[in-house]
Amino acid sequence: MQTVTSADGTTIAYERHGEGPPVVLLHGGSGDRHHWDPLAAHLASDCTLVAADRRGRGDSGDGEQYSLQREVEDAAALCAAVDGDPVLFGHSFGGLVAFATATEASLAGLVLYEPAMLVGEHRGDDLAARMQQRLDDGDRQAAMRLFLEEGGGVPDVERLPWWPEEARLDRVETVVRENEAVENYRLPSDPGVDVPTLLLTGERGPRHLRDAVDALHERLSDSRLVELDGVGHVATQTAPDVVADAVAPFVRERTAALSGHPDR
Repeated sequence: MQTVTSADGTTIAYERHGEGPPVVLLHGGSGDRHHWDPLAAHLASDCTLVAADRRGRGDSGDGEQYSLQREVEDAAALCAAVDGDPVLFGHSFGGLVAFATATEASLAGLVLYEPAMLVGEHRGDDLAARMQQRLDDGDRQAAMRLFLEEGGGVPDVERLPWWPEEARLDRVETVVRENEAVENYRLPSDPGVDVPTLLLTGERGPRHLRDAVDALHERLSDSRLVELDGVGHVATQTAPDVVADAVAPFVRERTAALSGHPDR
């Protein structure tokens, strides 16, 4: 394990896997750096993967004040810690962080898997407040269930083989604050992001996140959209080979473009 120090002095922990061009990985709401272990098995032969614990979980520290901008500063510190310009890959809330970081860090490319954004008819959601109410009532399990079913598109958490024993109920407070950040975020009509971007969505992903990907694709100047057949929001874990098959060519292409040689 290695660490970087973010702008506010918070220590951010990360692990490196593999050899090759750098890819910085930002996990989603209830995860940590180990979220990426299944995908690392498929990409580590082609890339140097930098998998971080986002602030407030795992081996990373936390600050007294929380904001999306603090997360952006963390991501920028991670990107600065690698050799060369990395591809920044964010999943879910990590996708929102990665997108917000794209105007503040030098990147080779951007990969966003169903970033946590609310657009159109989905604006005005109060998931964070409803989670907080259940937390105030002392029901951490009910709060996390709301997040997984409404935020992550899980039809029924009772059918998950790891529920509730491995649901990481200790992270509910962190998930609530991140959902507040999602609800407060507004996707600009002109995001000002010109780095080449690969947008990924699962065929069975949540409607609100699929709509966000569509909105991004319309507003970005250099993006491509890939729908992954037969998978949902967490294909990074349930179908890592499918995700790797989409991501690896993009990383090779971006590496070749930066080196001035055509991708073969």
